[in-house]
Amino acid sequence: MKNRKFTLVLLASAMTTFFISCSDDDAEVVTVTETVVETETVEVDSSLPVGDLMVTLSGNLVAESGTPTQGLVEVGVDADEANFVRFADDFTTELGTGTVGIFLSTSEIFTPDPANENPDLMLIGNVVDNGEMLIKLSATPDAKYTHIILWCATANIPFGNVALN
Repeated sequence: MKNRKFTLVLLASAMTTFFISCSDDDAEVVTVTETVVETETVEVDSSLPVGDLMVTLSGNLVAESGTPTQGLVEVGVDADEANFVRFADDFTTELGTGTVGIFLSTSEIFTPDPANENPDLMLIGNVVDNGEMLIKLSATPDAKYTHIILWCATANIPFGNVALN
């Protein structure tokens, strides 16, 4: 009987410990609040004019070397006073021969002079595709540049030029 009492006391003690340790009377209440802020990244293409392009010079391309080169070319300034060359949406040239460079030039004739740093030419970009194209210039073009020439380095021939008026 002594063993039975001892077992009962032990069982009662274990039950009390179980209920006390599992009780939620001392439980801490934790409230989690989450604030979700959605942000949207807007990418600004700095190669596009800000506002309207105020055209200062323009002309129509003249095809050379049997190419289909044609279209309106404009030089202008945007609202932030950045300088651009714009090939209008009617611009077309030959695209299958390789890289076609776009040069500001002092004449309609491509006259490279690398030994003297090409004083009559300034590369401003390459033809990427037919249609509208904008080229942001790093500075105001020097007044000596009166033409734009499309030059195919692969074939070593001009594809067209435009007198800027």
